[in-house]
Amino acid sequence: MDTPRPGRKPVCDGGGGGLQPLPMRILFVTSSRIGDAVISCGILEALRQSHPQARFTIACGTVAAGVFTRFPALDRLIIFKKERFDLHWARLWTKLVPQIWDLAVDVRGSGLTLALAARKRRILRGGRRPGRRYAQLAAALGYDPPPLPVVWTAPADEAKAAALLGEGPFIALAPTANWAGKLWPPERFINLFYELRRSLPGARAAVFGGPGAAEAAMAAPVLAGLPGALDLTGRLTLPEAAACLRRASLFVGNDSGLMHLAAAAGAPTLGLFGRSRASEYAPAGPRTAIAVAPGPEGEAPMAGLSVEAAAAAALALLGRGP
Repeated sequence: MDTPRPGRKPVCDGGGGGLQPLPMRILFVTSSRIGDAVISCGILEALRQSHPQARFTIACGTVAAGVFTRFPALDRLIIFKKERFDLHWARLWTKLVPQIWDLAVDVRGSGLTLALAARKRRILRGGRRPGRRYAQLAAALGYDPPPLPVVWTAPADEAKAAALLGEGPFIALAPTANWAGKLWPPERFINLFYELRRSLPGARAAVFGGPGAAEAAMAAPVLAGLPGALDLTGRLTLPEAAACLRRASLFVGNDSGLMHLAAAAGAPTLGLFGRSRASEYAPAGPRTAIAVAPGPEGEAPMAGLSVEAAAAAALALLGRGP
């Protein structure tokens, strides 16, 4: 799928009859996953700030497309689906090869940009390396300090968030993830909400999740245990979700795309970790914290993370700890 926006063509400058130069063309190839796509938004925004007249073509997977639909300098959004024998890269190449790119950035390390005409290239090589993922991306482009991830929304997204959430504090809960090993037991989300509400009197629960039956099934036990909770599972686009999360008094969720979206939106964000590596994928934003199950990093069962430990981390994040 290819979503174009009208490009800027040379026009007369109104003075000597000359033509304005064509804007700089930047290609940004990023992830198929929401979380990784959000993490890459810090360097994407930094590029936009560095090149305010540039127009961007962004290539990403289907699920992550909503991360970029509100990007202010977007000229073209190319959405691709993974195919057997890596045929998706060949299809993507045919869409990109007619253009001469001023800068081609590939955070997936695919090597695609090596087969394109580009004046400059920046490719993040594959493989695991130490340090936070957002800092790894920044280092590949020479940014120091690394820019934090951001989200972009439109007035319509903010209006929908205001209509859905109304007034008063709320705690956002995200009990879903892309695989079972990352899931904190649902009853602990329920118990944690009631524990935190002691410090946030009158706070409501809002449960977030993506579209589809699998996400709904993961959220269902938490919704059942929290009568009156606002069910936002599968009801929001990613920009709408970001607008809602920006209003949260606190976000608590498994390591997931929603966790990264909440952190980038500026919500006080507590990420829950056990079977994934917090040293690389902890939430990155202005107000974040983690609660980690005891055990070897990336191998600890989520069941080992207690409600008490998560509550202590949340209250410390809110400045209400002992």
